[in-house]
Amino acid sequence: MTTEWEGKSRGSVLGYKIFVFCIKNLGLRTAYFVLIFVAFYFCFFASKSTKSIYYYFRKRRKNSRLKSVLRVYKSYFVFGQTIIDKIAISSGLRNKFTYHFDGVELLNNILRAKKGGIFISAHVGNFEIAEYFLNELEENITISLLTTDTEHSDIKAYLESVTSKSNIKFIIIKDDLSHIFEINAALSRNEIICITGDRYVKPSKTLTHNLLEQKADFPAGPFLLGSRLKVPVIFVYVMKETTKHYHLYARQAEVKHRDHNALLQSYTESLEWILKKHPLQWFNYFDFWNDLKD
Repeated sequence: MTTEWEGKSRGSVLGYKIFVFCIKNLGLRTAYFVLIFVAFYFCFFASKSTKSIYYYFRKRRKNSRLKSVLRVYKSYFVFGQTIIDKIAISSGLRNKFTYHFDGVELLNNILRAKKGGIFISAHVGNFEIAEYFLNELEENITISLLTTDTEHSDIKAYLESVTSKSNIKFIIIKDDLSHIFEINAALSRNEIICITGDRYVKPSKTLTHNLLEQKADFPAGPFLLGSRLKVPVIFVYVMKETTKHYHLYARQAEVKHRDHNALLQSYTESLEWILKKHPLQWFNYFDFWNDLKD
């Protein structure tokens, strides 16, 4: 069993084309209907992912065997919905959804201070639609997403061809650490650096901390940056609450200068809090806790 994320998510261009066709020609309800069968497919034919998410529900959330099995299916279904929603919203159907801002004053305060900031999120909910929330802030916002750029390039190219152009910039993490200069330059322009704190790709440096009562490895980069750059750090999540309603949560992180372990602890506590509210929306389909056998 793979114990760290391999840098790529499952999926094919054909699958995305089917959902895009449904969304644009038959409506969201039809896309969700097709998803019923796709979610079943993944339950039976994505064995490593299924085993990992079952472990999350059974061992980390302490659900019964039956409830864990049912929640595996529900997890795939909700994850598929977030993908469909992302495509729909970025294709001009934003008004089909409703949104709630929670902690928006923190974001406005950061932009008014003109020092930039760091948003740390996770692979929960639907963070990729955050820019459609953030575009409604009092001040103009520019987002730079820190990424390894290892996702399927063919899927990314296809989605870019059928959706509106995103305003998000990308800063690619490089072995020579030159991305640090790009980060500092972006912050000096009052931009927001966005990064997820729950996945790493070897040989990246990691930190270890408990999450849901079990040790797990986290990428060191987000917490080293957040504790050293002397800018505000906010934990941000965008969670699906009903079929067409999303809730953005923004929470101030407690940051002690150069204390990356304290920031990681604050992050894991925040992540446990959001997962308690939305247990189905944990979308790390690999052996996150390194506790499964091949």
